[in-house]
This record gives sequence, structure tokens and C-alpha cells, in this order.
Amino acid sequence: MSTPTTQQPPAPTDQASGGRQLSHGLKQRHLSMIALGGVIGAGLFVGSGAGIAAAGPSIVLAFAASGLLVMLVMRMLGEMSAARPASGSFSVHAEKEIGPWAGLTVGWMFWTLLCVGVAAEAIGASHVMAAWFPGVPSAVWVGLFMVFFCATNLAAVKNFGEFEFWFAAIKVTAIAAFLVICVLAVLGLLPGTSAPGAANLTGQGGFFPKGSAGLVTGLLASVFAYGGLETVTIAAAESENPRRSVATAVRTAMWRIALFYVGSMAVIVTLVPWNDPAVVKQGPYVAVLSSLGIPGAAQLMNVVVLIALLSAMNANIYGSSRMAYSLVQRGQGPRVLARVSSGVPRPAVLASSAFGFLAVLLSYWWPTTVFNWLLNMVGAAVLVVWAFIAVAQLRMRRRLEREAPELLTVRMWLFPYLTWAALAAILGVLALMTLDADNRIQLYFTAGLTVVLSAIGLLKQRTR
Repeated sequence: MSTPTTQQPPAPTDQASGGRQLSHGLKQRHLSMIALGGVIGAGLFVGSGAGIAAAGPSIVLAFAASGLLVMLVMRMLGEMSAARPASGSFSVHAEKEIGPWAGLTVGWMFWTLLCVGVAAEAIGASHVMAAWFPGVPSAVWVGLFMVFFCATNLAAVKNFGEFEFWFAAIKVTAIAAFLVICVLAVLGLLPGTSAPGAANLTGQGGFFPKGSAGLVTGLLASVFAYGGLETVTIAAAESENPRRSVATAVRTAMWRIALFYVGSMAVIVTLVPWNDPAVVKQGPYVAVLSSLGIPGAAQLMNVVVLIALLSAMNANIYGSSRMAYSLVQRGQGPRVLARVSSGVPRPAVLASSAFGFLAVLLSYWWPTTVFNWLLNMVGAAVLVVWAFIAVAQLRMRRRLEREAPELLTVRMWLFPYLTWAALAAILGVLALMTLDADNRIQLYFTAGLTVVLSAIGLLKQRTR
């Protein structure tokens, strides 16, 4: 029987050997702002309008419910990442706890999700610029954004950290100012306005204007608006103190979600009618500020939306390149992507950027076929990733309690009950997707991608 030791066992690594490792250029301030800004994305500023149109005032409940699920998922992921920091994050954990096939499946699925996201965000940002500069083709803006962020990610990880730090600072400042203005308007303390009371919450069809069907649609929209939080656990592996960084980020997730998402939805549906066409056409934030008569507010919020899109684009190039690097380091992809120069996996950055740019081209060439297929394939991918996280955490927690309890600096609440509850909720959301034709198509395409990747992973596992 071995003697217990206080020495921490080495964490599974996805670093290159021979000193050619990823750098640790991200500082605590970078990680704090990446975690804070990661919850404020284009899905909140723009995509939430569709959820409001579908669910009405009950969108507040939808965001609260999906926010609770996200908090549980992030707590599980935080527990694993604080114990075993790795640039592959949940892919590394799934490989160790479930099997190599699982690591390959969830890793390449997430890589595809991020790369398609790069394309969608580049296209969205180009539309904002085209509205300001109608004489410049949107394709020019897409090319400029792609080249710029690819170049910054090729240089050094601290460049990514600095850009995200300032992007996040602008987004946080904007959302904080928005909430202050809206609370003053709700209370009737904003000059030139009167308190709306509950007129917009109970009028126009009531709190549930489209019944349970509308609430379900809003719930699905809100779930996908939370995507992107996982990147902070990938970035933590390149920070000065990975375990402390990821622990700090996860522990503050609750108030960020409550304040930014649920709080925003609450003041928006209180101040403007949910069925106001501007909520979808202009975006809910612009619609609210315009209704309050704040000069230049609409254009200012468009600047924030542009920053949110560029921030997400930058983060997705970073996250996808690190995920690809981690996968090939573990023998789950072409070895050429494993090369590291000056602490940066440059071939992986180039490959991720190239795939994103290819997706942009597909959106121009075959927008209703090939590009639409790509969008459908990643439509439910985040839910598949969350399901793998839950299963991996169930297995990893029990093993760490036996082998290295000192590594459990972040612990999942009420384990294993809340883990099982989260897994059941994820399966429930997937089941709800079958009730809507568009969501059902996304579910089928994502299921097909999952099956293909799993089959490849199992085949590789058997041939080893």
C-alpha cells in the first residue's frame, strides 16, 4: 500500500515537447476580462431580439432558466479545468474520463463550431461597416477583419489577451451604462421619461403572449446566446496561474449571468413593447435607447455591437486554434498543426482562420445550401459539448476524490445531484428542439456530425 503524499500529480498535458510549448503570456487581468466579456456577445446584443419576439416578456424566465443551466455547466467545467488545466479543456477531460473517441468528437465539433462562428461574426461585422460605408463592398471588410485577427493571433498570445481585455472593457462599460440608464427610466428618474409600470409586461397579450410554445422558442434562443463562455477555460492554460485563474472566472459566473443577461432582458421588456418591430430590426438595445430619445444612442450601440462581433471573432480564432493544437498533440489530427513557434501554434491558427474564411466564401457562393448545412451542423453543437462535459465531470470528480482530493479547489455544487440535473436539462432542451421544424433540422445535422466524428474516433481508438 503506497504512502499518501501531498505532492500534486502531473496534470495530463497537451503541450509540445522539446521546449516548444505554448506560452503563458496571459495575465490575471486578461483572464478576468476575458471571463467577464465572454458572457457579453453578439448573441446578447443582437440575437436576443428574436427571443423577445418569440417569447414576449416571458423571455426573462427563459434566460433565467438557461442561465441556471449554463452556471451548472461552467461550474462543472471549472472544477475539471482548475484541477487539470489544459489548452484542450473539456476535450482533454473527455478523452481521459470517457475515451479517446470522446475527446476527438467533442474537440473537433467545438473546433467546427468556433470556425463557423468566425465566419458568421465576420459577415455580421461587415454588414455594420457596410451600413456606415455603403460604397465599400462588404467582402472587403470581411477580408480585412480576417487578415487582421489572423495576424494578431499569429504574433503572440498576449496580443489576443490585450485585444480581448479592451474589447471586454468596452462591452462591460456599455452594458453597465445601459443598465443604469434603463433602471432610471423604469423608476421614472430619467429626465424626459415617466415610469412605464407594468404596462409592457401585462399588455400586448400578457406575460406569455404566445403561450408555452413561445416560451420554448425563447428558451432555445437564450441557450445559444450563452455560447462562448467555454473559451475562458481554454485560455486559462496559457495564463500565469492556470488553476487560480479559472477558479476565479468560474466563481464569478453567477452574478455576471444574472446581471448582464437576465437583468438586461427584464429592463428591455419593461421599457418597450415586446412586439415592437424595432426590437428585431434594430436590436433590443438600440430599440430601447431610441425609445428613450437619447441622442446618438443608436449609432453608439452599433459601435458596441461591432466590437462584440469582432471580440467574438478574435476569441473564436484563438479558441479554435488552441483546440486544434491540443487535438493533434494527442494524436487526434494532422501532426503538421502541432508545430509551435514563439509559444504560438501558428499552423493551427492558419488552419482555423482558413476554415473560417472558406465558410465566408461558401456564404457568398452557396448561401442556401453548403453554408446553411454548416450552420445546421453546429446548430446544437454547444448542447452536445455540454453533455460531454457533464459525463466527464461525473467520472473525473469521483476519481479525483480517490486519487488527488487536493486538486479540487473548485467543487461542483451538490455533487452528483446537480450534475445529473444539468445532464437531464441538456437532454430536455435537445428534446424540445424536435418540436420546431427549423430546430429539428439543426438537431438532425448536429446528430449526424456527432455520429461521424464518433465513428472516426472509435476507428482510430481500435487501430492504436
